[in-house]
Amino acid sequence: MLPFGLTSGAILDKLYPLYYPPSLTGLRGSHPGSHTHSHARAWDKKSDWGPTTELKETYDLVVVGGGISGLATAYFYQQKHGKDKKVLILDNHDDFGGHAKRNEHTVDGKLRLAHGGSQSIVEPKHGSEIVHALLKDIGVDIKRFDTAYDRDFYKRNNLGAVTYFNKETFGEDKVVKHPYCNYPNYVEGIVMGGKLSNEEAAQQAPLSEKGKDQLLRVLNGGLHVIDVPEEEMEDYIDSTSYFDYLKNNLGVDDPGILKMARNSGLDWELTGTDLMTIGTAKSCGALGFTPKAVYDEDNPYIYHFPDGNASVARALVKKMISDVAEGNNAEELVLSKFNYAELDKARNAVRIRLNSTVVNVRHGGDPKNSSEVFVNYINDNKSHQVKGKSVVMACYNMMIPHIVSGLPEEQAAALRLQNKSPLQYTTVGLRNWRAMKEMEIGLAMSPGNMHQVVFMDFPVSIGGYEYTKTPDDPCIVHMINCPYGETIGAPALEQYREARYKMLGLQFKDYEDEIRAHFNGMLPQELFDFDRDVESITVNRWAHGYTVGGPEGSVKKGRQPFGRITIANCDSGPSADAKTAIDMASRAVNELG
Repeated sequence: MLPFGLTSGAILDKLYPLYYPPSLTGLRGSHPGSHTHSHARAWDKKSDWGPTTELKETYDLVVVGGGISGLATAYFYQQKHGKDKKVLILDNHDDFGGHAKRNEHTVDGKLRLAHGGSQSIVEPKHGSEIVHALLKDIGVDIKRFDTAYDRDFYKRNNLGAVTYFNKETFGEDKVVKHPYCNYPNYVEGIVMGGKLSNEEAAQQAPLSEKGKDQLLRVLNGGLHVIDVPEEEMEDYIDSTSYFDYLKNNLGVDDPGILKMARNSGLDWELTGTDLMTIGTAKSCGALGFTPKAVYDEDNPYIYHFPDGNASVARALVKKMISDVAEGNNAEELVLSKFNYAELDKARNAVRIRLNSTVVNVRHGGDPKNSSEVFVNYINDNKSHQVKGKSVVMACYNMMIPHIVSGLPEEQAAALRLQNKSPLQYTTVGLRNWRAMKEMEIGLAMSPGNMHQVVFMDFPVSIGGYEYTKTPDDPCIVHMINCPYGETIGAPALEQYREARYKMLGLQFKDYEDEIRAHFNGMLPQELFDFDRDVESITVNRWAHGYTVGGPEGSVKKGRQPFGRITIANCDSGPSADAKTAIDMASRAVNELG
């Protein structure tokens, strides 16, 4: 293992040609070690980190967190105050970008790119002027995706939305060419479940005869069976549990159907459908609500770089540290290999220091009139301190009360109410996709598996990068896991904690075994051999994934400026997308004055 904690000197220059986090496979995302010190601070209340080296480094701004919001904060600060202003970005991970993580797989000598977190620029037409100005300045051309995204790929290859039932849960391994829900339709161009009627889809499901009858009732809808006056119906569906509706109105008690239903909303509402109302379940297209062929005519889901929003993060870094890579815009950077040795050079106005967990931020005096803020961080298990005129906290809201000294208790309490749901994006490098083609799988709902969704990567060719062309070519397959707690109906935060604990307790072999069983059960043995056809696996674990806002008013109360410290992150939006991250960065910089 490379000593990634090193940040300067001749040794670093020798190591950095080998230091290239995007190419690492295995356990990634919040990789092992990235939360060691933050957990020690939050869980164990650790405050003694040994001798602290007071670095002779003073910055105009110190940014805690190197995700899109943190990077955008540095960008906006220089835009407002001058390109010569000195900014230090500290991040606890071994790569920048936060959830906008780049996964590189080399399969039979061919580079295949994937996103390991932040997926796409969602609904850019709804973005603020601030967002569009930033994207334009760093060279992101939204119109380019009209041609870069191959909308005909799935139809041309007859790849549809299907459901895979595994033997362990449903008694047999079976693929049914119907998604039973609306989740897959955000994959622009995918063939939805129009080949089977509801009757055929219910009959093909590996359920008992009683279960098939129940499933058919669900697929045929049934809001008409609710005995509520028409004028009260809207309020009823917005206040009544979807699971109560399934059980009480449609008479569903088959555990297989309830499992299908619980997983049919996946990450749209950050919980299983057991915690949704009828109205919410209907809006996200849960089991029983008719699949739509088009996601959003006005905002197609096509604004996706091959590495997701990692391209946005990389373009921001390139804008501020020009020597880090070759390329003049986001498209030209798609295939550019970044030189990580350039990130923390003293000559840079903006420096990015990775593997550095901030454990304390305190004003030099009374926060109301202090002119300096001291930031302590742990790098290579050693304590360091730098000084800034201002600090922007662009990390998780829930960590800020543990890090910022003297924070008013009311504000700290509001920040503690913010939360994040766990999320896992696994990317798999395949030598070919003949078996996927044979089974006509573009996306497979998988209600009995850890990864509830498996799908072919988004078909985007841009910046010299070519998406897989034929079933004989290497490709990336994505797998999504939105882990829920074991107890159906338990409160969301309780389920998050349980799922997070289980997620972090697993080793890579546990994930590999699960993925092996998933692929072997879903794909025909005559066309697929796991050991032969799977080249690489990257498991991007985000124990703190999607932003979950707290009670009304708590978000704005929590993000208030505190002396020379302001807050920027998706949590302060609250919304889990790149546009929000950028807008919150702009707000935080403006609050500094």
